[in-house]
Amino acid sequence: MTATVHPSQSLALEPPAANTLLPNDCELPDWLKTCVLSYHDQIQGGEVPLADDKSNSEMVCRAFEFAYALHQQQYRASGEAYICHPVAVAGLLRDLGGDSAMIASGFLHDIVEDTDTPPEQLEELFGTEVRQLVEGVTKLSKLNFESKTERQAENFRRMFLAMAQDIRVIVVKLADRLHNMRTLEHLSDEKRRRIARETMEIFAPLANRLGIGRFKWELEDLSFKYLEPEAYRQMQEYVTEKRVDREARLMQVAETLRERMHEANIQVVDVSSRPKHLYSIYRKMEKQQKDFYEIYDVAAIRLIVGTNEECYRALAIVHDAFRPIPGRFKDYIGLPKPNRYQSLHTVVIGTKGKPIEVQIRTLEMHHIAEYGIAAHWKYKETGASTNTRMTADDDKFTWLRQLLEWQNDLKDAQEFLEHVKGNLFDEDV
Repeated sequence: MTATVHPSQSLALEPPAANTLLPNDCELPDWLKTCVLSYHDQIQGGEVPLADDKSNSEMVCRAFEFAYALHQQQYRASGEAYICHPVAVAGLLRDLGGDSAMIASGFLHDIVEDTDTPPEQLEELFGTEVRQLVEGVTKLSKLNFESKTERQAENFRRMFLAMAQDIRVIVVKLADRLHNMRTLEHLSDEKRRRIARETMEIFAPLANRLGIGRFKWELEDLSFKYLEPEAYRQMQEYVTEKRVDREARLMQVAETLRERMHEANIQVVDVSSRPKHLYSIYRKMEKQQKDFYEIYDVAAIRLIVGTNEECYRALAIVHDAFRPIPGRFKDYIGLPKPNRYQSLHTVVIGTKGKPIEVQIRTLEMHHIAEYGIAAHWKYKETGASTNTRMTADDDKFTWLRQLLEWQNDLKDAQEFLEHVKGNLFDEDV
């Protein structure tokens, strides 16, 4: 069932009754509860914000209430209220450090497609920026990447053009896809496999190319779960087995490194251990034709220090404390990956003779590894960046600009697709 709102209506501008400020059909995160209650406190105090106010959280609250009004009586395949989906998408974008227009677009990204709300009304209520983001995501949602070569090439072109106009469009789409993947079990097996395949082939590589590691790994693991269910369950069993022993061993190594860094007066921001993601372990087993027990780096210790210079000093201490394995050192600081990922990777023989991977980076490098292109606006001292369009001197978008140039030069669709897959979907170009 689709809710209908006519252009003359301004649902988001009329405050709801006090007992409906917080809906009871969807559990709201604390940040949104605080936002909504604070917004209505301002209204009651006579501080009604302007419709185009993008400087604070009022736009976010109005976008939520507008989306909530329009999505009422709509439900997902799971049976939960539909509004829970845009709430989750907006939350993911907030975690990435998106500005108010971007978070508002997370609430509103399905409005044009799933209701009778015209784009003009979005612009009237939330401004041109939000309208363009929502329309961009709506257009991406209509692209079909399973079609024949000619059609698929055209869809790639459209996607890259949308990204070039505003890179935030694809980030909103990735957040939308991630939450859909988290709730994929409620669809039929055929739909699950189709969506998972598209996610693995298109959206996980896009997240990787944009450097958004926290999206990329989860998209891959969720796709893996539905595309190779038996292999996925087997990997879960492998990783769970002897987990307690592995965690105790990693904790011991981490504590040794923390002490050694302190003795060397190296600023340690954080020392932590984490298991590798299931799909990355599975892919390594397939590529190297090895059994799980022959893969040494199923878990890694991450060492975050203060400066680039301390990264290399810390590496020397790691190699002094534990014997390094020859040929297993990679310097991604001196030679960053194409998606701007930077870190030192080494593998050493830890306690009980077991190999352990150690990753050494600064806090800024860690932010880039987790957030990728989103770190461009999340971690600027001046706050959220408004420079989201691709500029001629922005080396972060060189690869995207090159793809756009190729689409003009290469008339053959198959040739264009080969260039796309070579540039976009290869981790180590």
